[in-house]
Amino acid sequence: MINIRFITKIMCKLILLESLFLAICFVLSLYYRESDMFAFAISTLITASTAIIINSSIKVNDTVLAKKDGYFIVTLVWIIISLFGSLPYIIGNTIPSFPDAFFETMSGFTTTGSTIMGNIESMPHATLFWRSLTQWLGGLGIIVLFLALIQSLGIEGRDLYVAETTGPTHSKITNTFSSTARSLWMIYVGLTILEAILLCLGGMSIFDSICNSFTTMATGGFSTKQASIAYWSSPYIQYVITFFMFIAGVNFSLTYGLITKWDWKRFFKDNEFKVYCSIVLLSTLIIFASLYHNNWQGGDIEHIFRDSIFQVITTITTTGFATTDYMLWKPVTWCVIILIMCIGACASSTAGGPKVIRISLLVKNSFAELERIIHPNAITTVKYNKKVVPSNTISNIMGFFTLFVLIIVISTLILVMSNNDLMTSFSGVITSISNVGPGFGSIGPSETFANMNDFSKIFLAFIMLIGRLEIFTVLVIFTRSFWKN
Repeated sequence: MINIRFITKIMCKLILLESLFLAICFVLSLYYRESDMFAFAISTLITASTAIIINSSIKVNDTVLAKKDGYFIVTLVWIIISLFGSLPYIIGNTIPSFPDAFFETMSGFTTTGSTIMGNIESMPHATLFWRSLTQWLGGLGIIVLFLALIQSLGIEGRDLYVAETTGPTHSKITNTFSSTARSLWMIYVGLTILEAILLCLGGMSIFDSICNSFTTMATGGFSTKQASIAYWSSPYIQYVITFFMFIAGVNFSLTYGLITKWDWKRFFKDNEFKVYCSIVLLSTLIIFASLYHNNWQGGDIEHIFRDSIFQVITTITTTGFATTDYMLWKPVTWCVIILIMCIGACASSTAGGPKVIRISLLVKNSFAELERIIHPNAITTVKYNKKVVPSNTISNIMGFFTLFVLIIVISTLILVMSNNDLMTSFSGVITSISNVGPGFGSIGPSETFANMNDFSKIFLAFIMLIGRLEIFTVLVIFTRSFWKN
């Protein structure tokens, strides 16, 4: 059975951790003396008191977590923290509707970047900071942060770590999963600080630099301006953000090895990284050729290149920032954008999507099947980074893509039946399950999700969660065998 008491104890600590970040936003609201002071004060009080009261009323004897407990905790915590995270919006009346507030918060924590806000600049500073902070916290994962900070529970955390981190395989870069979590967060914080400094040097304000660095490293895409990164018509700022989006899309264990051990060989010889770079390069060339052929930006080669590479990297890393409206481009570029939406960046990065490694292994396995047809008695294996990939990993990937396609098809039909047009429904599901942000049609990069009905927003919020936790973690809870002893 599920260890409900111990899970509740862990949940209370996670909620208390969230209240700490709400308190930071309250302090910021006091500094700016804006209208959201009361909202953050009440939200902090409700969140902290709920955690403390429930935690103090529960006694735990069994502190053992089974594998199914890990999946249950991870799924539940993302829903709970999104509910509490909606409070500042609702109480502060910045987003008075619960479906809208929950959608915005889930979009934040899952680093999707879809929004219902139509006038971002009018929002108080603390509210915008909380909006960016939710993405930064969700980038590496709430559970990973929990494992990095809290060791008093006496758990090693493998099942929790595996249930939340992205990719078909999971490994430690240090002796324990808790120390791995701390190491990853140190790299994450360091890169965020470095980006904020570089953006400040480019003329962006300190507040905007911090917020946009949060959402860049989280590959989230929330910006402090309605026009997103296009607000700053600065090539320097756009190239800085492009670089850090690209780095955020790289496997963090590779980045850790490069920074701490100067392991350049492993970094540049990694198969997934090479495929990732190849997809970025090829996609950029196709879009560049299309824009140049159609005299985009008056034929300014540098500007065309900048728009091309920014759009490719912001899409493949599922960040969702915008420097231009790609709905004004030719349909061939839309095909490229949709395709890389369904790929994503590297495993164990902050990016969403299926991930390059899964696509690569699926293709390799398909060619291996062709070899097996021709030579049925031969021993044919799939190798990655010169190592044989276990058959259960291939099976996991095939199951992942089967569910990925089924969810897109079924969810698109559900949204169409909910009075949304086909383009909006299809792109809305893809951008949600891949945690990208903007879609096509009425939810394009210059539009918002505000005009969708309440059911569609709650439904897409659930799809965002499924995408962020890579399908299996969420759906396994709905199987009959999960609830058997």
